[in-house]
Amino acid sequence: MRKIKAIVLLSGGLDSRLACKILQEQTKVDVEAVFFLLPFGSGCCADKFCVFKFCQKEGIKLHIIDLTKGKLLQSYMEMIKKPKFSRGVALNPCIDCHIFMLKQARKLADKIKAEVIATGEVLGERPLSQNKRALLIVEEESGLKGKLLRPLSAKLLPLTDVEKKGIIERNKLLGIQGRQRKRQIQLAEKYKISYPSPAGGCLLCEKEYCKKLSPLLNKNLTYNDIRLLSIGRHFLNSKIILGKNEEENLLLEKEKGIKIIPQQPGPTALIKDKKHIEEAKKLIQKYSKHKIRDFEIKN
Repeated sequence: MRKIKAIVLLSGGLDSRLACKILQEQTKVDVEAVFFLLPFGSGCCADKFCVFKFCQKEGIKLHIIDLTKGKLLQSYMEMIKKPKFSRGVALNPCIDCHIFMLKQARKLADKIKAEVIATGEVLGERPLSQNKRALLIVEEESGLKGKLLRPLSAKLLPLTDVEKKGIIERNKLLGIQGRQRKRQIQLAEKYKISYPSPAGGCLLCEKEYCKKLSPLLNKNLTYNDIRLLSIGRHFLNSKIILGKNEEENLLLEKEKGIKIIPQQPGPTALIKDKKHIEEAKKLIQKYSKHKIRDFEIKN
């Protein structure tokens, strides 16, 4: 019996892990997974090693697509700057982001000759990106109309091509809807799979983070620039960064740039241009509990 290959977008969260397990129950399907390293976090499981362990345990070949560097990062940032569809509470263009990842998954599917692309999306679980209209838009815009399978909610959505052909057995798919996760937790127990607790999330949903990011969107940001926005207090559009605690001070001292380190207890400053040295010293003093008398400057 000829088996087809299915590739699942695996975020590492419970829903996408279940999508893998549900498809493994299909007698005509071999399952592989693709994990995206995202510059602003995935919202489920940003630990690729955790995802790798799951795939290794379940006998699933894992592909990793890195969106944190090179041309893929540049293309991803262009999408962030000018999304076609609506944003969420901050800068998060969730629909455009899903379309972007699915287009990359489609390229991978063509390369490895996968006939099915699947996700762990659940109808109604997320108000912006997983309502029925959004799911259909994503399918259309990614060039996957009739080809994108959502195993957890498939019975509530139109038939895909592989279901029509009888390659995927619809009776083995589910019809989960809404934000309640009771059914998913029951399935996790059934399949004996562990999964991370929902935590963190996409930084583009965080308003305070986006206040720092917005003025920089017209620049060619590196992943390190993006990462540093999560560290410390930022001044002059992140031209000066001050550590908030000892851990952040140590992180900033390892970064490229000019480091201004107070010789009395206080925040370390990271700057990119020496013209900001005096301003940085004033800020260090402002956020110090002690009188700063001496500074060490490192390049």
